[in-house]
Amino acid sequence: MSEQTIRIVIAGPRGKMGIEAVKMVTNTKHFELKAVVDTKNAGLMLKDLEDQPNLEIPVYDDLSTCLSDVETDVLIDLTKPESGKKHLEIALDYGVRPVVGTTGFTDEEIARFSEMAEEKGIGVVIAPNFAVGAILMMKFAQMAAKYMPDVEIIEQHHDQKLDAPSGTAMKTAQMIKEVREPKRQGHPEETEDLEGARGGDVDGIRIHSVRLPGRVAHQEVLLGTTGQTLSIRHDTIDRSAFMPGVKMCVETVMKLDVLVYGLENLME
Repeated sequence: MSEQTIRIVIAGPRGKMGIEAVKMVTNTKHFELKAVVDTKNAGLMLKDLEDQPNLEIPVYDDLSTCLSDVETDVLIDLTKPESGKKHLEIALDYGVRPVVGTTGFTDEEIARFSEMAEEKGIGVVIAPNFAVGAILMMKFAQMAAKYMPDVEIIEQHHDQKLDAPSGTAMKTAQMIKEVREPKRQGHPEETEDLEGARGGDVDGIRIHSVRLPGRVAHQEVLLGTTGQTLSIRHDTIDRSAFMPGVKMCVETVMKLDVLVYGLENLME
């Protein structure tokens, strides 16, 4: 029995992730790219955009218009945080299942979108990181923090990333919080002579963000206890590393009727 064809719209096709997503979707037999949504270039075809395949696929600058015109099963959103949140809500209004790769969702927003998804019985996946190796890094860090509760997270990204800390760093801290009591780290009388030198604070977990040209996406979780340390690190060398995770999310969201936050919740 052949797999069901999944009709897809991609928002953010000109970004580095978007370019890879277009390649992945157009090269996957049971995926069909129906349209793309871009802030520019409305009325053109995908073939008219730089670094895109020679395909007669329409470009829209408004998601509502796109979903009104095009029969769609799944929206892959790889835009900026505010656009991603708006697009998620629009997709749900149209009965389209969103797979959102943008970051910056608060706990309150996750709860609100979860309620909307359940009311409509529509699957949603929000994934701060699509790299399977990064998810394993987060899971291993959670396992380790149960036994080594002094933790610092150093995340490094390219200098065009808008939010800090990264969604992956925040998700890692949230996963560690599930197995770790809040704990002040460092010397009890520690002071910051330079504001921010100790990084952000999540229940005592310190998060440090680095932004440099030449970086893609990198994270190291450092854990320490008496007489020993443990380092758990993941490096994304190329954005193609994210595509197996995007593909998994698209295929899985078709079977969901709730919101799932984090690719780790789709991995056994």
